[in-house]
Amino acid sequence: MTKVNLKNLAISLREDGLSYSDIMKKVPVAKSTLSLWLRSVGLSKRQKQILTERKLLAIRKGGAKKKEQRLHKISVINKKTIKDIGMVSGRDLWLAGVMLYWAEGSKQKETNVSVGVKFSNSDAKMIIVFLKWLKECMQLADGDIVFEIFIHELYKGEENRFVSYWMNILKCDKSRLNKIYYKKHNLATNRKYNNGSYHGQLLIRVLRSTELNRRISGWVNGFCQNIAGSSNGRTTDFESVYSRFDS
Repeated sequence: MTKVNLKNLAISLREDGLSYSDIMKKVPVAKSTLSLWLRSVGLSKRQKQILTERKLLAIRKGGAKKKEQRLHKISVINKKTIKDIGMVSGRDLWLAGVMLYWAEGSKQKETNVSVGVKFSNSDAKMIIVFLKWLKECMQLADGDIVFEIFIHELYKGEENRFVSYWMNILKCDKSRLNKIYYKKHNLATNRKYNNGSYHGQLLIRVLRSTELNRRISGWVNGFCQNIAGSSNGRTTDFESVYSRFDS
């Protein structure tokens, strides 16, 4: 096919509303040449709309493919890292609970030295682990523990939905729920309140637990002193764990 014929074919395909990439599949010339040939070829409003729709479709397909690849990679990593944990001993659970409370629990201060144990979070898994810690490691009974829920004031009137969610997570009835609190936040900067993943925040409160809070503080201090001291005898081979991760 002569150069003139190729040019005429390209113009005809463009007038039909094909994109440059589609035309180049049928007209084997450089993009710069194609651009020169087609610069005077106008497209109707409908043709421009079709090209835009095709671009958006290609973007969505590309995004879906990347999401599929990401989810697969996460699945592979999860399977490998779960094996790294192995069996969780009683001491493992005890130390995990101490660290969780250090991060998310209420602390005693110089201005308030009688703070009981209060632990709050919106992560259901974290709540379950800490509750297990209270029962198994601290040997607390159900009667020693009450729950409180914090939700955005936007959801006043929908309390039952949040109560049902957390009571199902905790495997208990509403009698254990002490109170519901409402919070104010700038919704423009907190989009989480407007999607289906928002379940509010649960607070676990242990009755008559000032002394326990002080013990936890002592355990945290002991952990810090141990870490800051000699590492002799510490045999954890982190290198072998990291080597199992794919790049």
